[in-house]
Amino acid sequence: MLDTLKAKIIASPVWKDRIHRLLIGRGRPRRWVKLLINPWLFRHGKGALVRNGCILNVSPINNFRIGNNSSLEESCVVDNGVGDVLIGDNTMVGMRNTLIGPLRIGNHVIIAQNVVFSGLNHSYEDASVPICKQRINKKQIVVEDDCWIGANCVITAGVHIGTHAVVGAGSIVTKNVAPYTVVAGCPARIIKTIDHT
Repeated sequence: MLDTLKAKIIASPVWKDRIHRLLIGRGRPRRWVKLLINPWLFRHGKGALVRNGCILNVSPINNFRIGNNSSLEESCVVDNGVGDVLIGDNTMVGMRNTLIGPLRIGNHVIIAQNVVFSGLNHSYEDASVPICKQRINKKQIVVEDDCWIGANCVITAGVHIGTHAVVGAGSIVTKNVAPYTVVAGCPARIIKTIDHT
């Protein structure tokens, strides 16, 4: 029933705008949403830890889930405004990371500090319209199980990082990363494959 209602709201530009203004103010969920709706709607897995100082810009518009025994370390920012943010089990998200949906992170993933995942981009092609007023494009980022993302990386919209892949510190990942591959650089390129036979 909720999915049907959500589909009807999305199909109606007037109702979509009204609901959005009710829930979101100045680009983030309103205080009453954070206090009264989110605690009931978003449940963390058993043993999950969200450290103090994390900024959870999450609203009921999309899903946010952190799995069993996973952690968000200090000063992380999570934003599900344009897509779900889903974190699997036994995953560690290091300090000062930014997670903007749509984003799905698997199990047993290690993410170091200052990593940015952004599943959205702003259009900019029409020079007669300010960029902030142009449409938003979104593509889900997927990080499969057992990956390691080094410090200070940027993972762009639509990237798929395969199982047991490693992204070297400081990399900018603009293309998919095959499973059992080590990539590094700006833009990230394959530097090694991991023997998994």
